[in-house]
Amino acid sequence: MNIAPARGGRLFLALVPFVLLALVYVVASAERRAVNPDDKLLPPVSEMVTSIHRLAFEEDRRSGEIVLWADTAASLRRLALGLGIATLIGLAFGLAIGVLPVVSASLAPLVAVLSMIPPMAMLPVLFIVFGLGELSKVVLIIIGVAPCLVRDLSFAVKALPTAQLVKAQTLGASTWQIAIRIVLPQIMPRLIDSVRLMLGPAFLFLISAEAIASDVGLGYRIFLVRRYLAMDVILPYVAWITLLSYMMDIALARLARSAFAWAYVNERT
Repeated sequence: MNIAPARGGRLFLALVPFVLLALVYVVASAERRAVNPDDKLLPPVSEMVTSIHRLAFEEDRRSGEIVLWADTAASLRRLALGLGIATLIGLAFGLAIGVLPVVSASLAPLVAVLSMIPPMAMLPVLFIVFGLGELSKVVLIIIGVAPCLVRDLSFAVKALPTAQLVKAQTLGASTWQIAIRIVLPQIMPRLIDSVRLMLGPAFLFLISAEAIASDVGLGYRIFLVRRYLAMDVILPYVAWITLLSYMMDIALARLARSAFAWAYVNERT
């Protein structure tokens, strides 16, 4: 456990699993095509490259748009709106529940119950209440993410040293000052880390909503072409969604470490 690879070694070790997975896929695809030239389950890389080139660089004959970028823009807009609102809700209520015992006594049980509701089970209800437009998709992300953020941040606030808050009160700080100037800065790194962990579920809720009721979006495209068994489109789209999520995770990690470097001083590398 005391042996840590150098930077070059870490990069090499990180690439090895991806290279192995790619080799396994190429070999499996070649074997399936050798047995059945019309096999669609594991299309060759060349077919996926051709499909992605068509979707990413050629205009659609019907809409006149470049399909991949139109889908990406629509999905990211919904994701950003849903995650942004959920983050604000998580921060506000998490801070209030963690700092104020009265709020904790009244809202903490409700938030705990709400966080246990499967968001996908609420999807038909959201479509009935909010319609099939953009609002229902955004609300699904909020419902799926916000309660978890509220609970996580409230736990982070309650984990702060009590002596720290007592000393601030002794020096004359009000509840508002303690919440904003002492508690808030200390839970911001936790907030960013929590949002990073919720990126995967947020994409899941988004793709599910788009698959059921949408006319543009990454999830809509995947479920549109599934009827044709177009794995040469589905697999690259899944890889693209994964890449987007991973890039967001890296961006948030760098934001946290640059803005709150003190929180990561003792982090093991």
